[in-house]
Amino acid sequence: MLCKRLIVCLDVRDGRVVKGVSFEGLRDVGDPVELAARYQREGADEIVFLDISASTEARRTLLDVVKRTAEQLFIPLTVGGGITELADIDAALRAGADKVSLNTAAVRRPEVVAQAAERFGTQCVVASIDARVERTLAETFAGSGAAQLQHEQSRSDVWYRVFTHGGRNATELDAVAWAMKCVSLGAGEVLVTSIDQDGQRNGYDLELTGRVAESVSVPVIASGGAGSAEHVIDAFRLAGADAALVAGMFHDGTYTVSHVKQRMARADIPVRLAGVFS
Repeated sequence: MLCKRLIVCLDVRDGRVVKGVSFEGLRDVGDPVELAARYQREGADEIVFLDISASTEARRTLLDVVKRTAEQLFIPLTVGGGITELADIDAALRAGADKVSLNTAAVRRPEVVAQAAERFGTQCVVASIDARVERTLAETFAGSGAAQLQHEQSRSDVWYRVFTHGGRNATELDAVAWAMKCVSLGAGEVLVTSIDQDGQRNGYDLELTGRVAESVSVPVIASGGAGSAEHVIDAFRLAGADAALVAGMFHDGTYTVSHVKQRMARADIPVRLAGVFS
């Protein structure tokens, strides 16, 4: 059985790592290069670097910070934010990223997912989906897969609306149908973040994560809401996630990567422990 991955997220704004609640009230938590190196030492399986204001400010991601971060790592680095075309993906990979995360650009031009997968390989393309819970039926979005959307909503009156531009702009996309579309275009992973749970530390949205995991054939990364080792374990056991993205509870020192991994191992979750120390 493949090991479950514990991924640390570095949300970066103006060259500094920040953390907020439901994508708002951001506070400074440190230097991305130093934090990435620290989490690697603790045993993180991967680092995700998200330039959270790049899409909103219509600029490219901060490649100098990406390069300095990548130079410190021997674990995979995913970069997202401000990546809108193949040239941006190429630049991020040349700066040291192993994967790129596409969110706003993919919604705006879905063909960029297919183009990126064809040129760089599906293993380099992560579909990043930010979603909020809704309790009314969605409008049909052209190209989102209306039949599948109807099927998903028939299971419950709850559906999940996709947002772009760092959670600011609502779309008519259903998160599950959109995840399926991204995978059909060539995305090799899906990173699904609950805006409602982000920073709350009450646990991941297991319903959202589970629906996506059931519907796609590629690895799914749970994101938004981790506040304890038990929440991470629940994402694997109850929602079928392949990886869990964690930020705040590591940034403030409530838990360490090694502590959570040891708890995962005791819960019989397959996990890479080599090089992990208390």
